[in-house]
Amino acid sequence: MKLPVLLAVALLLAAATVAAAPNFEGRKKCGSCHRSQLESWERTAHAKAMDSLAPKAKAEAKRKAKLDPNKDYRQDADCVGCHSTGFRHEGGFDPTAPSKYLTGVGCENCPGPGSEYRLSHRKAGQAFEKKQQTAPRQQLAEAGQEFQFEERCAACHLNYEGSPWKGAKKPYTPFTPKLDKKYGFDYAKAVRNDKAMHEHFKLENVFTGPPVPPFREEFQSKAKPAVKGKEE
Repeated sequence: MKLPVLLAVALLLAAATVAAAPNFEGRKKCGSCHRSQLESWERTAHAKAMDSLAPKAKAEAKRKAKLDPNKDYRQDADCVGCHSTGFRHEGGFDPTAPSKYLTGVGCENCPGPGSEYRLSHRKAGQAFEKKQQTAPRQQLAEAGQEFQFEERCAACHLNYEGSPWKGAKKPYTPFTPKLDKKYGFDYAKAVRNDKAMHEHFKLENVFTGPPVPPFREEFQSKAKPAVKGKEE
């Protein structure tokens, strides 16, 4: 095989690999089916995370952290990663062209970029609706969906100098428990806080089997009826 042909094949394979990589899609896609969860999330602190970086927002807290309360931190790469969805990842938040569906700490910050596993959700949901046919949850994991979120939360909430979290690295957050106790982070409490996450609503049990988040059964036992959305 001649060199130009080999090069062309290599480029095609590289392009296919890039195309196959999961990317962030934004909460509009998630909310098209999970409408109740999205509406509940819109009232949370995570939904308003980007607003806190605007000039004069949270001014006293910024002064305590030795930040300039008049500066617009919404363009600061050291800040936006923890106030947006998918920053520096394929399809994720871009401060130079911000998508409103990627501002704030949104749906995909927990289970990861949804371009692949969302399709699995859609197909399984259609099969369940037509034939009450369930699907193995393992196929979601194989499509890239994460079921353990603690490390993703720690990457922002515990990323300060002197943190007990082993993954802490620069740029550190200046908002530490030493500055104010309210910046302490307990994952077990945080994941159960509706004001930070969202309320929980009854799921149809389309998927069965492992992996199952350790708090799923607890949340579902107290969940509210959901308003059903439609896949776009």
